[in-house]
Amino acid sequence: MSVRGTFRSISAAVKGYEREALKRQRELEREQKNLATMKELERAYYEVQVYNNNLDVLTSLHKQASGIIDWNTIKEKKPPIKPTKSSHYEEAAKSRFESYKPNFLDKLFNRVEKKKIKHEAAVSNGIKKDEINYQELISEYEQELMEWNDTSCFAKRILSGDLDAYTEALNQVNPINEINQLGSLIKFNIENRDLIKVDLFVNSETVIPKESKYLLKNGRLSGKKITKTNYYAIYQDYVCSAVLRVARGLFALLPIRMVIVTAIGELLNTATGYFEQKPILSVALPKETLENINFEWIDPSDSMDNFLYNMKFYKTKGFTTVERILL
Repeated sequence: MSVRGTFRSISAAVKGYEREALKRQRELEREQKNLATMKELERAYYEVQVYNNNLDVLTSLHKQASGIIDWNTIKEKKPPIKPTKSSHYEEAAKSRFESYKPNFLDKLFNRVEKKKIKHEAAVSNGIKKDEINYQELISEYEQELMEWNDTSCFAKRILSGDLDAYTEALNQVNPINEINQLGSLIKFNIENRDLIKVDLFVNSETVIPKESKYLLKNGRLSGKKITKTNYYAIYQDYVCSAVLRVARGLFALLPIRMVIVTAIGELLNTATGYFEQKPILSVALPKETLENINFEWIDPSDSMDNFLYNMKFYKTKGFTTVERILL
């Protein structure tokens, strides 16, 4: 497998375990096709399901587990075995030639010599077919050998802490593509073989709902504006969940020991009246600590207490700017 082929396999592995929230989201998207034919109460129920699922997707990013890439196994994979030349077609033709015994009709119509010549030609053709087959196998082998060598060398570069290889892996494989799909931008800064710093630009305006949806006792749809307290609580969980997801994805892809994620959000500058991008959460996440967390049951915001972090959050105001963690 070539490096490119390895990246394709890694990309598939990185997708890893798909959390229930995403599965349910796809089910709801399929149901959307029938929205026009739904009755009012069915449509109301569907709308509430979509709303609840959107919240679940936003605040359960950390539950998405990437498949861990074992670079040691890739490095230690044995090279392909060089094929041996076969004489299958030649031997089969010789066997038919040697077993040929002229029958009465062959002798009667003087076909013995013609058939011998035909068998000799078949042996010659068998030799040619064996050679063609061998050359095809050799060509495949040489291609596999080249791909194996490329992949093995790349794995060795990763394991030796080659930062260019790290960069190539991150460029080729997006271990946290889902967060990008939710409207956030991610920038990586590879400090050394053990540490990657990440800027995570979160976009609350487009991903956090402004209005809740729920069913009345009669089954009809109702909604109301989300309170500031609930809005900021969802936002906080979303940001913290995204931070954890980033770290999990990077640890699954690269043999690093520490990830520092700084979430950057838009905060109002009351002096200018404009929104500015400022750090709102900065977290240092050691691999060992992250591996001991049960992601199915944590509260994303509460889980920050497991790490060294800077965060100033107020229930009715949300985040305020903080200093980056520098290690």
